[in-house]
Amino acid sequence: MNRIFLDVHALQTVPPSNLNRDDTGAPKTAIYGGVPRARVSSQAWKRAVRTYFADEHLLDPSELGVRTKKIVELLADRIQESSPALTRHDALHLADETIKATGLKTEIPKRKADQAKDGAATPAPEAKYLVFLSARQLDGLARLALDGVADITAFLKDKKNKDTARQIADSRHSVDIALFGRMVADAADINVDAAVQVAHAIGVHRVENESDYFTAVDDENSDEETGAGMIGTVEFNSATLYRYAALGVHQLAANLGQGLRDDEPRNEPVRRAVEAFVHGFVASLPTGKINTFGHHTLPDAVIVKLRTTRPVSFVAAFEDPIRGDQGGYVREACDRLAAYAPDIERTYGDAASTQTWVLRVGPNTQKIADLGTESETLRDLVAAVGEAVAGHLDQPA
Repeated sequence: MNRIFLDVHALQTVPPSNLNRDDTGAPKTAIYGGVPRARVSSQAWKRAVRTYFADEHLLDPSELGVRTKKIVELLADRIQESSPALTRHDALHLADETIKATGLKTEIPKRKADQAKDGAATPAPEAKYLVFLSARQLDGLARLALDGVADITAFLKDKKNKDTARQIADSRHSVDIALFGRMVADAADINVDAAVQVAHAIGVHRVENESDYFTAVDDENSDEETGAGMIGTVEFNSATLYRYAALGVHQLAANLGQGLRDDEPRNEPVRRAVEAFVHGFVASLPTGKINTFGHHTLPDAVIVKLRTTRPVSFVAAFEDPIRGDQGGYVREACDRLAAYAPDIERTYGDAASTQTWVLRVGPNTQKIADLGTESETLRDLVAAVGEAVAGHLDQPA
């Protein structure tokens, strides 16, 4: 399959908020163009996209994975669902041995082991690190464990069965694993190269973090009791952010392999995954301190490009920070994109093999309307991109 890349660009303004904190609790920032900018880490927004898939039912649970240290307990649950007569102790033993056969390492955390010495129930082993497995991989490992229920240790000493465990863990990847990848230091052979690269979102203008001093009143205070029951501070900023992600459609297709279901064409899961990612990336939002700030916004402008040349971020349009002399940043940010994107494409791109779509809101975004085919709604944009990707997938390599 030829290389196909999908670039997604978004401009999104957030009000006073603290979407993504550093180790001191302050909003993350970065120096770009010589001035401090608001920043939201790629990890924070990738997490938001993954949770959006499930929360908004963009994908079926069978198409998603889980990332957790408690992988032994999850597998034991599946084993007991298939064989309810097994005790919990036996199911955990089967699960633990099967997980270790894939090359992953497990242990009982010291804190929980110490609690068990004081009379608590023996805790389940956990992976030493977060493990990302798909629903189909967990189901396959559960079936394998039950095949060796008579003596799982001896069963998995057989090289053929141990190889099967690794093969199950390295096939039928979920959409989120295929998109965002998987890294396991102890079992590098089951690593998955991510099909998506997500940039840190950064502000298009200079920003200075501010601090909110707050008090909380004790509801049970009498009239004679003055003063606050609690005082504190929380840092925040507000910014117009430039967001960018690049999706390698060819890598996504390779990661999904034979697909997620046996009753559909091989290309259909790829199309569905692309549509879910575009929708999820555009509409998702990190929830750091959201109960405090209620920063529920959506992008003012979205540009999507499907290309056969390498991915291109337009962040350099904002290397010179927008001054905001007119009291806002969105209009100038869109004007910058409308000028910069055609220049970079004309110099380095391939117009004949590049398709562009635009989704925008309000008059401040008017300048970017001519950059591509304008979509009325996010649903229209997602459908148009999915159709174009499917057309590329159907072409001979």
